Amino acid sequence: MKRWTAVFTLSLVAFMARAEVHTESVTYKQGDTALEGYLAYDTGIQGKRPGVLIVPDWMGPGKFSNERAEALAKLGYVAFAVDIYGKDVRPKDAKEAGAQAGKFKGDRKLLRERVLAGLEVLKARDNVDVTKIAAIGYCFGGTTVLELGRAGAPVAGLVSFHGGLDNPTPEDGKNIKGKVLVLHGADDPNVPPEQVAAFEDEMRKGGVDWELVKYSKAVHAFTNPAAGNDNSKGVAYNELADKRSWQAMKDFFAEIFAK
Repeated sequence: MKRWTAVFTLSLVAFMARAEVHTESVTYKQGDTALEGYLAYDTGIQGKRPGVLIVPDWMGPGKFSNERAEALAKLGYVAFAVDIYGKDVRPKDAKEAGAQAGKFKGDRKLLRERVLAGLEVLKARDNVDVTKIAAIGYCFGGTTVLELGRAGAPVAGLVSFHGGLDNPTPEDGKNIKGKVLVLHGADDPNVPPEQVAAFEDEMRKGGVDWELVKYSKAVHAFTNPAAGNDNSKGVAYNELADKRSWQAMKDFFAEIFAK
């Protein structure tokens, strides 16, 4: 028994030595607009596997979304962090980020077209099982993945991390095909209780399989260490909520990708 255990351990070590997370920038288009996303997957896994689309927060593609893509790749997924703003549009501060996010939140049709373009890139990968795709998003990205669902995209699941839940066309909730998981800061001033209640009503009327988890003492942007630690500012990192929400996402994926 010990000999077989040793052989298995050595084989596992050899496999892990060969495995490597491959990353690359991917340029694509929506209409005439050039976009640039970030792809990550583990080269040690053979064949098709589930894909996860990632929509960054209002600062756009960067370190945080890239790291999340790499973390998902290590879990065995093909992860693609999309670009909503445009290849050469990278906000330098909150003011610029607010202007960009506001532009797309004010034009939900364009927002849906941008995220759908990213979905097509992920679906086109030969190592992605197109029947097993989920989308996750942070803050502005959380709003965006819900819009992806409202557009009727064929995805198995949608996960919003501290995302905005407002929707000018709540009747579109009926178009959501996959399951929905919303991971929400219980003290988030940017998503007031009435917005949460309206979202719940939209999900019920649309017949959606949904779940809403609230984390105590958590405000907006609770997954991002760059948000600082001062809850009074309305945005702050919360390590416990970050870990719990990531685990909730993993459990959700285990459920929707089980078959």
